[in-house]
Parts: sequence; structure tokens; C-alpha cells
Amino acid sequence: MMLLLGGGGGEARIPGADPLLVVAVVLTAGVLLGAVARRFLKLPSITGQIVAGVLIGSYGLRLFDGAAVDGLTPITNFALGLVSVAVGSHLDLRRLRNAGRRLALLVAAEAVLVPIAVVAATSFVPGVTWSMALLFGTIAISTAPATVLAIVKETRSRGVFVKTLLGAVALNNIACIFLFEVARELAHVELSGGVETALDGLIAPAKQTLGAVLIGGAAAGFVNLVWRLVDRADLIATSALLAILLTSGISVALGVSPLLACLFLGIAQANTTRSREKRVVAVFETFQPAILAIFFTLAGMHLSFEQAGQAGMVALGLFGGRVLGKLAATQLAMRAAGATARVRNYLGLALIPQAGVAIGLVLLIQEDAVFATHRELVDLLIAVVLTVVTISEVVGPVTCRLALQRSGEVGMDRSRLFDFLQEENLVVGLRAANKEQAIGQLVDRLIASQELRDVDRETLLRSVLDRERQASTCLGGGLAVPHAILPDGREMVGVMGLSRDGLDFETPDGRPVHCMVLLATAASERDRHLQVLATLARVIGLDEAFQERLYVAESAGHAYEILHGEASVDFNTFLDVDENPRGRAPRG
Repeated sequence: MMLLLGGGGGEARIPGADPLLVVAVVLTAGVLLGAVARRFLKLPSITGQIVAGVLIGSYGLRLFDGAAVDGLTPITNFALGLVSVAVGSHLDLRRLRNAGRRLALLVAAEAVLVPIAVVAATSFVPGVTWSMALLFGTIAISTAPATVLAIVKETRSRGVFVKTLLGAVALNNIACIFLFEVARELAHVELSGGVETALDGLIAPAKQTLGAVLIGGAAAGFVNLVWRLVDRADLIATSALLAILLTSGISVALGVSPLLACLFLGIAQANTTRSREKRVVAVFETFQPAILAIFFTLAGMHLSFEQAGQAGMVALGLFGGRVLGKLAATQLAMRAAGATARVRNYLGLALIPQAGVAIGLVLLIQEDAVFATHRELVDLLIAVVLTVVTISEVVGPVTCRLALQRSGEVGMDRSRLFDFLQEENLVVGLRAANKEQAIGQLVDRLIASQELRDVDRETLLRSVLDRERQASTCLGGGLAVPHAILPDGREMVGVMGLSRDGLDFETPDGRPVHCMVLLATAASERDRHLQVLATLARVIGLDEAFQERLYVAESAGHAYEILHGEASVDFNTFLDVDENPRGRAPRG
């Protein structure tokens, strides 16, 4: 996908270099300048890696000729496939239980507002037809998955903001490719002057999506079958590598977007394989940073600054319209979804990066037979998109990292005491006529959100109610903590239900129950169970100021922010003191 991008020309200092030497130099330069950017300039590593590529590429030292760099195209294609699988794996329907409304509204808002803003900003420029402006608008919807994922990993971010961000990136790339095909068919109608291809405006995108679903789903099925039959690490790694290669290769051969197919491979794996260790993306976890360093450094080597003059006002209009459209879409969608202020205010900044998908779509235009007869339009489109990609890959990583910092989720990808209470495990607006009914609702949510497929619902419910009859778990202060026993070897799981008005149960202090936490713990986890129980009693049961915040949480996202945000470090401690980003020892 990088073959489009050019350079400043000139004689290479190491002509005809061996590909392995090119990889070694690219990786070294990317890692070194990435570290410099992160440690000394407080910028994302990606920014340093892109700069490294520019410095050793045709605008700097010109170490290698174009043939040597183009010989590494399979590595960049594999990296894009791996990143697409990783982003797709974040569309786990179980984890997105409480995020569905946010993501649906966001992808709809982006699919409408971003093209409108871009078309409005570019269509007035002489030489830009309405169909070309629409192509610009649909291309603008996509966000660079590789950039966003790399920054999330580098900053070790986790939470509602990150979950929404990664889900949004996966969905806006799907929407981008689908709508681009519609815009391309409409452009065919304008350029050819015919109307017989108008129906293809719906048929072609549907074929793309269906083909990607079938290829990605089949690859996921293949991997899952292999992993059920074998338990050898080498065969597992081989099958994961083969899945990405086959998905990308077959997609290209059949004219289907390889990025879209790899996205669906990740989605299928996330929703059919519950063990996070047994996913394609997990196999490459250890050397994924090296692959991404090579990818972004090569991207820097390919970036072209020569088209900026030709692109002119069109590129500025496209970039400005895209940014305004992203910011407006996130504000409107997140307000409608009732998202927290941090998600609402900073999500748009995190969606600015753009690269791989945009370049891939331009390639389709370059190879399109209808556009081949309108060379001046193709040249302008390439110049504009490459200029915007260059700007977005310099500015985007900075805004994305800033957004993650402002979200308060940087450094939170570590084991914490309340890790079992993620957004999908929180219920706001719990209503029940009695304690048994409330516990029944929480048991249902526990089984659904924690995927306890091997646990019988009635047996689990009966065990909780039996223990409740022996001794009430209402601790006072509006808190109740019913619990059940899981078989040994299982990690602690739980769900929390919140009621603003309170549930009228019998309690030690006569106060209604506003917070009910259902814990399910194995005997081997008893120490952690007692630690969690003591912390819940101390923080929720006794701290009236905390109660006032938690009991009136407007959504599961708000409740998650209260339990896991920056202010929660004193009680929701990191389980390993060495992993504590603030250097505090765990308490409670």
C-alpha cells in the first residue's frame, strides 16, 4: 500500500541494499528516535519513528533506493493486517454490552457529519467535482488503526475511553470502506455519463462487506479448529501467522479489502474464543512493537511532501473539514449517548490519525479503469490524500496521546483490585421488589458478562440465596455484598448493581440498599475476596462523600470512572506495587 508514496529523488547512498540490511537499519532508526521522542520530547514514539523514516529516506540521508524500500512492502502489508486483527479483536460483544449505544451513535454521526464537512470545505475549489468531493468525504471517515493502537499500547491505557476509541476505529473503518464504494460507483456514473451502474452503488459495497465477513470468518474458524486439536506453541504460532497471510492474500486475489477482512478476522476471534491468550493477535504480542516500529519508519520514508503545492487549498479544506467533522460527530454522539465529560470532550482528538485505509482506497482509484481516462482527477486526488495523510500522521499521534492523557486512563492497563468490575459488569438503575429478585438479576448479568458458560444459573442462584438466608450480607451505608463460591482455578468475578432511589430491604441501619455487589470467588481466592470485601465496606459503606457520587451515577460509564479513575488509586489499588504508576503502595 505504500507504493504510491514518493520521495525527493536523488542517488541512494547504499544502492541495491540487501532487504535484511534495510530492515535492520529501519528498525534501529525507528526504535532509537522513537525512544528520543518519548523520553526527551514527551511525544509519542510513533512521531519519532515517522521522523526517523523521513531522515533516512529520500528527504534526508537517502540511504536506500526505491526498489530496496519497495521490497519491504510485504512487511507493511502484514503489519496492517496484524493491526486490523488487533483492532477488530476489541469489538468483543460481551465487553461492549454497555458501549453499544455510544458506538452506534458515533459511527452514524461520523458517517454523516464528516463527509458533509469535507464536501462543504472542498467542493467550492475549482477542479473539484461533486463526486470527487464525496470521495474525499468518505475517505475522511477512517482513522488509522495502527497509530491509535500503538499509542494505546505505549501509554498502557485502559478504560471506558479506550474501549470506546478502539471500537470506534474498527467501526469507522468498516463504514469508510462501505461508503467509499458507494461514492466510487456514483463517480463512475458522473464520469461515464451512464446510469446503468447506479445500482452498483449498493451492490459493490455489499459484496465487499460480505466477502470480508466470509474470508475473515473462515480464517477465524480455521485457527479455532487448529487450536482445539493441538496444544503446541509452535503450531499455534504458525496457524496464527498463516491466518493473517491467507486472509490478506485471498482478499487481494478476490478484490476484497484485506484490511476489512482482517478486521472481521479479529472480530470473529474475539467473539468465538473467550481465552485472551488464544487469539491471533496475542500470539504476536511480544514482537508487535518491533513490527510497528518498522511499519511507521517505512511510512515516514514513503511520505511525500512534493504534492503539497499541487494539493493546495483542497488538502487544507479536506484536513480542516475532517477534523471539524470528527470533533462535531463525537460531541453530538457522546452527548446523545450520555457519555462522561472526558469521553465527550477528548474522543474527537484521538480520532485524528489517518494512514493505511486512506492510502489503500487511493490505490483502488489509481487502478480503476473508469478513472484511468481522467488522469488529471486521479493525480489531484492522490496529491490531496497523500498530503492530508502526511499532516495527519504528524499531528494525529500528538493529539491522540493528549486525548488519552486528558481521559485519565494512561497507565491504567495494570492489574487492580477491582478489575473484575469493568463497564460491562455494572448495572445502573437496578429495580427489584425484593432481595431475591435483585440477586437473580445480578446472577443473570454475572453469567452473561463474565461468560460463565459452564456454571448452571439455578445452582449459582440457589447458592447465593442459601448463604443470604444464613446471614444477611447487607453491610449498612446502602451497601450489600452477596457472594457465591466458584470451583478452584477460577478468578474472582463480580457485578455491581446501583439504584438511585434505593431498594427497600432489611438492613442493619435501616437505610435502603443503593449498591449491591455480587461476588463469585473460588476458595483459593479467599484472601483477595476478604481484601475486596473490606475495601468495599470501608469505601462504599462508610464514606458518605463517595456514596453521594456513586449512588447517583448516570450510566455504567460514569460508575466505571468513579471506581477506576485517577481519584480511585487510594482504594482500587494496583496489585503489584512495582506497577503502580504513581509509586503508591497498595492499601486496603
